Amino acid sequence: MLTTHQLHIDGRHHTLLPATTLEALRGDLLLVQADGQSRRTALALALTGRIKPSTGTVAMGHEGSMATLRRRSAIIDAPEVNAPEHHLTVRSLASEDLALVPLKFRDRTRPTEWLVRHGFRDILDKWVEEVDSGRLLHLQLELALADSCVDLVVIDSPDRHTANTDAWLPLLTRLATGELGRGADASSETPLRPLIVVAVVGSIPSDWNGPTAVAGEDIAGGVADGEADGDGSEDADDQAGQDTGGVGLESSSRPSDPGPQAASGLPDTVSEDTVSEETVSLPTTGMGDDVEPTAGSGVVLERTSDPEESK
Repeated sequence: MLTTHQLHIDGRHHTLLPATTLEALRGDLLLVQADGQSRRTALALALTGRIKPSTGTVAMGHEGSMATLRRRSAIIDAPEVNAPEHHLTVRSLASEDLALVPLKFRDRTRPTEWLVRHGFRDILDKWVEEVDSGRLLHLQLELALADSCVDLVVIDSPDRHTANTDAWLPLLTRLATGELGRGADASSETPLRPLIVVAVVGSIPSDWNGPTAVAGEDIAGGVADGEADGDGSEDADDQAGQDTGGVGLESSSRPSDPGPQAASGLPDTVSEDTVSEETVSLPTTGMGDDVEPTAGSGVVLERTSDPEESK
């Protein structure tokens, strides 16, 4: 089970994430409504241990270690973090992600074979921008599940691509129940792999009857401090993201497993065992000062020293 208690993230000029309490169970899909893209991305990063909360807690089961949370989680399709880049082919995308799977993995250098075995033969040489959004999401989920350590998957704004919930809602439900990640050659005897699945969305679909939560509220539905005075409105949040650069990462290639080095002005409190070779830069304007980048989604944050800090 994934739980948060009054999870709160301060930005430089506004509250990035109001205090939020929620819980997500293995085998269930939890939809969390959050206003504004920067807020949705911040929540997705926090739930996977990739941003250190300003206050409050996030934990998986009885394990409160951020490093453990990072190792056991994957963040999917976060804009400016690890969303697939349109200039890549599907084969290149798979090659990058499979190369970052930790431990021994036999398909690390055989992306074509992996794609064929998982039912993506027909899109092998297509550009990412040519692939239907639902199919591309399916591919990203399967790639994340190539890591056998993943127990938690958080999807950032799957509803931003299409108003048709059929493109992503049934897929995420199957992900939670364990029907994905088994390969096309899986038999009826192949065990299921139930997961904790959280989708951070702009709005809850009217036909959804499963578990839901709202950023800025506790489980009982109480509004957190900061929401009542307009801090959490989507217009204000989006404008803040435009003014400050939001939560995004600037990257020349699609990352899928963030590492430990903190960005400029952020604490470098992660352990050495999460270091990856790929590095990208995280603009910190608009974000909280306490950020803990991590492994598990392909993003590696590079710390730039601040002259003021060295004094």
